[in-house]
Amino acid sequence: MDTQNIKQRFGIIGNSPLLNRAIDIASQVAPTDMSVLITGESGSGKEVFSQIIHQMSARKHGAFIAVNCGAIPEGTIDSELFGHEKGSFTGAHEARKGYFEVANGGTIFLDEVAELPLGTQARLLRILESGEYLRVGSSKVQKTDVRIIAATNVDVYNRVKNGKFREDLYYRLNTVPLRIPALHERKEDIYLLFRKFSADFSDKYRSPALHLEPEAVQILTNYSWPGNVRQLKNIAEQICVLEKDRNVTGPAILNYIPNEAGSNLPMTISSNSKEDFTERDILYKVLFDMKKDMVELKKLVAEIIQHGGNTATVLADNPQYINQLYRDVELPSGQEHAFTIQQPTPTNNINGNNNADYFAHDAEEVEESLSLVDKESDLIKKALKKHKGKRKFAAQELGISERTLYRKIKELNL
Repeated sequence: MDTQNIKQRFGIIGNSPLLNRAIDIASQVAPTDMSVLITGESGSGKEVFSQIIHQMSARKHGAFIAVNCGAIPEGTIDSELFGHEKGSFTGAHEARKGYFEVANGGTIFLDEVAELPLGTQARLLRILESGEYLRVGSSKVQKTDVRIIAATNVDVYNRVKNGKFREDLYYRLNTVPLRIPALHERKEDIYLLFRKFSADFSDKYRSPALHLEPEAVQILTNYSWPGNVRQLKNIAEQICVLEKDRNVTGPAILNYIPNEAGSNLPMTISSNSKEDFTERDILYKVLFDMKKDMVELKKLVAEIIQHGGNTATVLADNPQYINQLYRDVELPSGQEHAFTIQQPTPTNNINGNNNADYFAHDAEEVEESLSLVDKESDLIKKALKKHKGKRKFAAQELGISERTLYRKIKELNL
């Protein structure tokens, strides 16, 4: 069966090369009994490809059971998959067959397989290796002949490295990797899918057909679609039901597409975030301020060297740095502008040569405290002073919650 016939049979819309490649791999691996690991973002259509593999295999007359591993509680998943004996645990009033026993001779589709507990992963590995398993509460070995197709929307290999997924199970499941492209990777298919969905919903709700203007088509195409085909289908249904004007414009379609402003950031932290996030923010702010101060100090020293210690020139050329020094350093009253730069005095060297050499006077080097606690305390003091003791505005200035600021004040005895 060629790719176009498979699309028609299973209702797949699109002409993307990535999509065609995935269909080609599924059709080639279907006649075998090899395990397949389907990867792809949520809503990209992984279960449809598991159906393709099952229906084009020799097991097509057997049972096909789809199991969402992430939706079954950890305490009962072994019973669901492998069955249990009567009295094996509280509430087990009678023996029960598991999915692997019911699907004997057929196919099991394990969706979100990365969510399986480690104990269940060990049982699953044994089935893949020998076809044997034990019911919960039983010592009798059971045999099953089931093809396993697994799917996940996370990077399983990262979970392997973090110790959350068995490496041996990963390689047994990943005999044939099958990646389903996300919707934003096949932009040429977005409008085709929308037309199909909108036509179906127009027939379902007996409403006039929708027509998208070019601007609306462009908006659909450029949107990232984090929910993939599932999200596109939902939006098409909303527009079919709610939009009175069947000629949909760009501004009209924006009412149904979520605003993506800031959605590409790795993390969004609000003022009500947990305490560990807010303390980290303070430390980052301290470090950034320290770096900024050091850069400004280097610039000021460079200016002093360049002008040979000419105080007037330095003051005129660098007012922003000088003013910052006055703000940060508390000078005695009446000496706020007593900023002078002492030039080294030339003298004769030991050999009597009257040249530009200078004595290297011993100087005590005073190291600035790099304690984060001290810097944190200093920042809080400055913020409170700036806002005249008003904690609400000081907290906003520091980028933390008022509750965290109050706790910090107590901890640092400010």
